[in-house]
Amino acid sequence: MPDFVGQVLQSAQDGAQAAGFHLLSSHDALGKNRHQVLDRNWKVCTQTPAAGTATGTGTKIDFGTVKNEESCP
Repeated sequence: MPDFVGQVLQSAQDGAQAAGFHLLSSHDALGKNRHQVLDRNWKVCTQTPAAGTATGTGTKIDFGTVKNEESCP
């Protein structure tokens, strides 16, 4: 599993798809239940599965995100 933490959400999604991963989801890492409407306005704080984990491309990746101007929890 590649490392997408610290990337803009749109770039992380593009990178995941380029690596063959197509089951992607994201959520508000601050627990505010905000929707990531414009992916380029959000950054990745966490990812599941973690970077370096051996997985197949059929694995779902979930990104924990905050707005670009916010700090990760």
